[in-house]
Amino acid sequence: MTAAPGAGRSLPPPCLLPLSLGICVLIAALDVLVGARPQVIALLVLGPLLASAWLDVRHSVLVGGWAALSGLVAGLLDGTFLTVGFTVRWCGLLLGCALVVHVARRRAAAEMALRSLDLARRVTRGDHDLAALVESSHDAILATTLDGRITYWNTAAQQLYGYTPQEAIGAHVSMLAPPERGHETAMLLRRLSRGERIEHFEARRVSRTGRRIHVDLTLWPNRTPNGRLIGAYAIARDLEQKRAAAELAQLYEEQRHVALTLQRSLMGVPPKVPGMPTAHRYLPATQGLGVGGDWFDLVPLGARRVGAVIGDVMGRGLEAAAVMGRLYSAAHALAKSGLPPWQVMQTLDAVVADLPDQFITCCYLEIHPDAGEATVCSAGHLPALLVAPDGKVRTLPVPVSVPLGVGAIPHQQVTVALPPGSTLALYTDGLVESPGHDIDTRLDALATALGAALATTPDLEQAADQVLAALLPGPAKHDDDVTLLLTRLPQAPLATAGRELDATPAAVPAGRAFLTDTLTAWHLAGIADDACLLASEILTNAVCHAAGPIRLLLRRTEYDLTIEVTDRSPHLPQPRQINTADESGRGLALVDALAAAWGTRPAEDGKTVWFTLATSNHSAEA
Repeated sequence: MTAAPGAGRSLPPPCLLPLSLGICVLIAALDVLVGARPQVIALLVLGPLLASAWLDVRHSVLVGGWAALSGLVAGLLDGTFLTVGFTVRWCGLLLGCALVVHVARRRAAAEMALRSLDLARRVTRGDHDLAALVESSHDAILATTLDGRITYWNTAAQQLYGYTPQEAIGAHVSMLAPPERGHETAMLLRRLSRGERIEHFEARRVSRTGRRIHVDLTLWPNRTPNGRLIGAYAIARDLEQKRAAAELAQLYEEQRHVALTLQRSLMGVPPKVPGMPTAHRYLPATQGLGVGGDWFDLVPLGARRVGAVIGDVMGRGLEAAAVMGRLYSAAHALAKSGLPPWQVMQTLDAVVADLPDQFITCCYLEIHPDAGEATVCSAGHLPALLVAPDGKVRTLPVPVSVPLGVGAIPHQQVTVALPPGSTLALYTDGLVESPGHDIDTRLDALATALGAALATTPDLEQAADQVLAALLPGPAKHDDDVTLLLTRLPQAPLATAGRELDATPAAVPAGRAFLTDTLTAWHLAGIADDACLLASEILTNAVCHAAGPIRLLLRRTEYDLTIEVTDRSPHLPQPRQINTADESGRGLALVDALAAAWGTRPAEDGKTVWFTLATSNHSAEA
């Protein structure tokens, strides 16, 4: 900081001093030569007063002394030591000197007041914001004269030492030092008077209430623009408070790390689904602990079906992370069980009902890419976006129910079309909500950014980065956690075939014949025997334990063959331990041994049992 023009100036312009002295000489000469005593007396009084308006204490006394001397010489010349004129003259001179001293003292007080504002005046000359910064600084900032008189005292200095500006300004800085450290203050003032700058000097200080304070001092000289030393500045930092703040910041960072580690361990990493490229992003909030209640998951359901879950627990901190972990685990287990989306949501609603004061949104999609559709249920969550292969972006038409935990309102599911090759985008409100912006406007911005990103690159990882860069103001400016999940649906299966059978014993040989013919036409005769064996076991169970009709469905992809058998019985078959004497229960054990994967799931009108066989190792027959 540099001094303002005229700061610390105490001398008048050079031409005024000779002019004032010349006036006094002229007055004395007139008194001697002319004898105009009453007028001269008045001029003798006014002369020093006029001079003192321009001069400081030293020059005012000089002028008054000169006037007194001129009057004395005049009295000696005319021999009127005891005359009335002489007495009046000297009374006037004494009155003039008294007025000179009074004006000089007032001038010195005014100069002290100006110096008390010196720091603020200097910083405000160039930048008003800098003056506010100095005043609002958390460090104590003060200014002193060369002899140690305080001339500036900011708010932080009052908070640290306890003295108000009215009490501190004009007092000696030694009042802040303990009695046993008085020499320390004198030593620092001597070093400053030599123009030294003192960095990080640790000292003990005492507050107005007597509290001992361990401070770190930085001191530097205060100079005028022409380099004349007129005082010093000092910054004092409470070392104990600084150490406590550093320890608190370290503890805060440790808690943040623990919270984020807990959240990520609870949420885990979505598994890779064969044939379904995905990209996901999770950014913790930059405010507070950062950890929040966002979660997402991909759940392979078998037979190329995938469950996608995204949710948001309102609030932040460890409590939100703990609630998120419970819901993540519950949703994953419910999706794995094969329950339809509306039942998954109803069960989660019952789980949240046991958690007090929670506001949670969630959306669950059961994606069936081979059929080009998904069954969706939303509990108050923001709508999913779908980018078609032609680049058009649209919102999935899904009815949005109330958030989880409200209860008494059933959640509805709907089946929507998902063309093969489309990209599905799921997200939380942290990506689109922004203060001062309408949510619909932000959703439109997300759709625009998503369409532009996917038009630029087919890579979902790069597209996710582009969407975040377009929607978020910066990496450190979002006050809510942000979640984005992109999933690209695989292309349609190479071939599908199906047949409906009656629930009679004849359905088993009819199903085998259909399989043999179809696989031969698909050039997959090499796995026809295994496929017929496993399909026969499942068809037999359907004939024996379920009602018709029975639907047999085949789907071929580049890598595998999926066979599904659907019947009207809601009872899901369960594998069990088989003894050598048992005549039943061997069918599922055989399926488990020979199939690449298998499973069961509830259907709208019964259940479906499915299994897959690998086709990549079987060459096409000529």
